[in-house]
Amino acid sequence: MGSVDFFGFLPFGFLDLIDILLVAFLLYKLYDLIKGTIAIRIFFGVLSIYLLWLLVTALQMELMSQIFRQFINVGVIALIIVFQQEIRRFLLAIGNSGFFQNVGAKGGLWNWLGKDTQRIPVNVHALTEAVFNLGKTKTGALIVVEREANIQAIIDTGKKVNADVSAMVIENLFFKNSPLHDGALVIRGNKIANASCTLPLTNRGGLPSNYGMRHKAAIGASEESDAVVVVVSEETGEIAICADSVIETYSDKIAFRDSLQERLAH
Repeated sequence: MGSVDFFGFLPFGFLDLIDILLVAFLLYKLYDLIKGTIAIRIFFGVLSIYLLWLLVTALQMELMSQIFRQFINVGVIALIIVFQQEIRRFLLAIGNSGFFQNVGAKGGLWNWLGKDTQRIPVNVHALTEAVFNLGKTKTGALIVVEREANIQAIIDTGKKVNADVSAMVIENLFFKNSPLHDGALVIRGNKIANASCTLPLTNRGGLPSNYGMRHKAAIGASEESDAVVVVVSEETGEIAICADSVIETYSDKIAFRDSLQERLAH
C-alpha cells in the first residue's frame, strides 16, 4: 500500500493512519476510565516522564536516556500495582460487553450461537411501589437488579432470601428493625436472591456532596457490572436509578417505572 513522504523523509501510509487512530482511541478510553479519580494525576505524571524520555533520547543524552529507560522498565510493574483497580474495571468492561458478556452463563456467547436463554422479567410494578413507599417514609434502600453480567460475587456477600419480588417483601426487608435492612438487596430474574449484600464503593472523585455511601456503592456496582441499581436516600427520601455509572433521580412514579422497564428490557 502506497505512502506519502512528509518533509521528504517521513513516510506516512494508510496503516500509519489506522495506527494513530487506534492509539488515540485507546488513550481516550483510558482517560475516560480514570477521569475524576486520583489515578488521572498519576497517569499524567507517567506520561510526562515518558515524553521526557523520548526527548532526551532524541537529543542523544545517553546518561539521562539510560536512567529514564530503567525507570520506565521497572515502572511497568509499579503501574500494574498502582492502577490495579482501573485495570480491573477495564477488563470487566471488556468482559461485560457484547460478545464476551457473561460467557458460560446467560447471554453473550450463547445468544451469539443461537442458544438464547429465557430471561424472567422483573416485576417492575411491585418494585416501583416498594421504592416509592420507602421514599415516603425516608427508609434507606439499595436494590441491585442483575441484567446480563453475572454478579454472583456480590450475591455471595449477603444472606439468602429466595423470595418472589413483591412490594411487601421488599419493604419488610428494609424496615429499620429488620436484621437484613443494612446492605443491598439483589434481584435475579424475578426473585429476591439475597439481602444485606456488600457492594464495592466507587473511587471516583468529584461526586456531589449529597451523595452518601448508598450512592457511592450504587456507582461502584454499576462500574463493575451492567446491573441496574435503585437507591432510596435515608436523609431525603430521594429515589434514583444508577446504571453505567450514571445516576438519575426521579420524583414521578410513572417516569421511574418506565425508565426502569426500559433499562431492564435491554
